[in-house]
Amino acid sequence: MFTHELVTAVCAPAAVLSDRDGQLRPHGAQGWLVADVRHLSELTVLVDGEPADPVGHWPSSADELRFVGAVIGLGDTTGDPTVRLERDRRLSAGTLTEATALVNDSRVEVTATVGVRLAADLAPILAFRYGDETTLVAPRPAADALARWTAGSCTTSVAADRTPDRTEIAGDHVRLEWDLRVPPRSRSSVILTLTATSAAEDAVVQAPRTRSLGTLVVSSREPELDRLVATGLSDLGALLLADPAAPADRFAGAGTPWYFTLFGRDSLWAARFALPLGTDLALGTLRTLARRQGTRHDPATAEAPGKILHEIRQLPAGIERAPGLPPCYYGTIDATPLWISLLHDAWRWGAPSSEIEALLPAMRRALDWLLSHNGFLSYVDESGTGLANQGWKDSADSIQDGTGRIAAPPIVLSEAQAYAHRAAVDAAALLTAFDHPGADDVRSWAEALADRFRKSFWVNNFPALALDGAGRPVDTVASNLGHLLGTGLLTPAEESAVAARLADLDSGYGLRTMDAGHPYFNPIGYHTGSVWPHDTAIAVDGLVRAGHPSVAASLSAGLVRAGTRFAHRLPELYGGWADALLDYPAACRPQAWSAASALVLVSAALGLSADVPAGRLAVAPSTSFAAWFPMRVSGLSVAGHELAVDVAADGRPTVHTSAPLRVDIP
Repeated sequence: MFTHELVTAVCAPAAVLSDRDGQLRPHGAQGWLVADVRHLSELTVLVDGEPADPVGHWPSSADELRFVGAVIGLGDTTGDPTVRLERDRRLSAGTLTEATALVNDSRVEVTATVGVRLAADLAPILAFRYGDETTLVAPRPAADALARWTAGSCTTSVAADRTPDRTEIAGDHVRLEWDLRVPPRSRSSVILTLTATSAAEDAVVQAPRTRSLGTLVVSSREPELDRLVATGLSDLGALLLADPAAPADRFAGAGTPWYFTLFGRDSLWAARFALPLGTDLALGTLRTLARRQGTRHDPATAEAPGKILHEIRQLPAGIERAPGLPPCYYGTIDATPLWISLLHDAWRWGAPSSEIEALLPAMRRALDWLLSHNGFLSYVDESGTGLANQGWKDSADSIQDGTGRIAAPPIVLSEAQAYAHRAAVDAAALLTAFDHPGADDVRSWAEALADRFRKSFWVNNFPALALDGAGRPVDTVASNLGHLLGTGLLTPAEESAVAARLADLDSGYGLRTMDAGHPYFNPIGYHTGSVWPHDTAIAVDGLVRAGHPSVAASLSAGLVRAGTRFAHRLPELYGGWADALLDYPAACRPQAWSAASALVLVSAALGLSADVPAGRLAVAPSTSFAAWFPMRVSGLSVAGHELAVDVAADGRPTVHTSAPLRVDIP
C-alpha cells in the first residue's frame, strides 16, 4: 500500500494519513488509525459540492497539521482567489479534531454550504495493508453524538460544535451540511470531534503519561542538521507508547502506519540511539520486553525460553483477525542480544544500579538462550508460515549471493554474530560488576565465536553477508557490514577493511543496503539497494568507534542531505541514485529508528561516550565533522545530570555538566 504521497499526523497510539489536500479518501492506506484499527476511512469536505483547490499544507508539530485550499467562484471577481478553506487537524491518543473554516478575504459577504462525508470500516490494519477490500460499517444515530460506528468492542463517534443544518445517516456513510454566511474579512468555522474507543481487556499498548524526551537543542553551522534533529525528536516523542501492565514504562512504537506497536528490534535500537537524552526510555523498553520474554518452546510463534519477542499485535474483541503472523511473535534472531546490550549501555550511561540489578534475572535468561547456540546464531522458520528471514533485513530476497541465488535456511547472519559477541562481552561486564558468577565462561564463549567467524565468513577481504544452510558464504557486499564495527568481533585491521567497503556503499544520501554492482540491485528494493537511515546510523556509530570518522562523516552528511528532501522527517527507507532521491512507496513515516538516527549523528560528531560506573565521560569531536562546527548541543543527560557541549570551529570542545565524572578530552 503506497504511503509516500500521504500526509501524516501522529500521536501514539494514533495516526491519521490523508491526501495532500487534507481529504481522507476511502482507498489505500488513508484513514485514522488507533491501536492497529482504522477508526475512520473517509473524511472529505466540500464547499457547495466541490472540493477546494489545494494551495498548501504544513505541520505545526508531529500531531498537528494545517491544510489550505482556494474556493473558486466565491468572493471578489479578481484574478486571485479571495475565499479559502482552512482545515486544522489535531490528533491526540484517542481523539481527532478537525476544525474547518471558510475564510472570506473579499469585499463582499459570501454564502456557501460546507458538507462533510464520513465513513468507517473499523478494520484491523493487517486486513488492508496489502490492498484487500474491507467492508464499511453502518453508522447509527446516537444520543450523545451525531453518529456512531460500532464493530465488536471498537466504536467511532462524531460530534460537532454547532448543529448541522442537514444530517444524513445512510447505509455506509454520514453526511453533514452547514449553511454558512461569512461577512467580508471574516471567517466561519465548524469543529468536528471524532472519538475512538475500544473495550479490549488485553491491550498491549496505550498512550504514555508524558511524551517529553527532554529539551535537546542543536545549533550548528549546518542548519539542516539542526532541523533534522528537532523534527526527529518531535516525531520520536509522538511515537512513544506505554505498557498497560506498567504505564510508567515507555517505549517507541516502530512506525506508522504499519508497525505502530511494540517491536523488539526496532524499539531497542530507538532507545539505544536516544541514550544521550537519558536512560528512562531504555529502561521502559527493557522492562516492557522482559515482561513478555519467552518461557517455552513453540514452533508456531518461534517462542523459546529467554527469547525477546519480534512483535506484538492487538485486536479488540469482536473484530475478525486478518491472516498474518501470530499476535505475539518471536521470530527474530537479533532482538535478544540487542536487549542485553541495551541493558549494558543504559548502565554505562548512568541508569540507577537498582534498576539494572532488577533486570539481571531477565538478562540471565536471555544469556542462556544466547549460549545455547554452540556454533553460530542461526534461524529457520519451523512453522512454514512465519518470517523466512529473521534479521533486520526480513524480506524474502534480502539474503542472496553475488549471483542472485537466494540463500537456503538455516541462515547464519553476519550481524547477528556481531550482536551476539558484543552481548556476551556486555553481559560478562554486568555479571562482574554485580558480583554474579559466570563472567569468565561468557567471555570464553565470545572469543570462540569470534574465532569461528574469522574462519568461516571472510571472503575476498570482507565478511560475507551470511552463511547458507550448507555453510557456504553468501558473498554479497551489503550494509550489514556496518553492524560489525565496534562490537569487538573484528580486529582493527579487519575493521579497516570493512570501513573501505562501506565507503563504496555510500550513495551520497546514506548507506545502500546492497552493492550497486550486484546483478539484482534495485534502488527501491526493500533490502536490495535502498537506503535505511537507521542502518546508516548504526554504521556511523560503528565507524567512529572503530576509528574511521571520515567515512562516518560522509554518510552522516548524506542523511542530512536526504532530510532536506523529506522535510526533515526521514522515512523508514528511500532509494535513488547519486543525483536523485526516490520515495519507497510503502515506507512508514515517521519511523522511530529513523527519527532517532539524527541523534546518532550528533553523538558521532561529538565523539560522545559514557562510562558512569567507571566515573568517566569522553568527548572527542573529529575534524571530519568540521563542516558542522562550531556546534552547541544542550539538553543532553548523563547519570541524571544535564550535559551541554560547545565545539569550537577548530573542533575543541567545552563540556558543561554537574555530573560527578572525569571528562576525557583529547
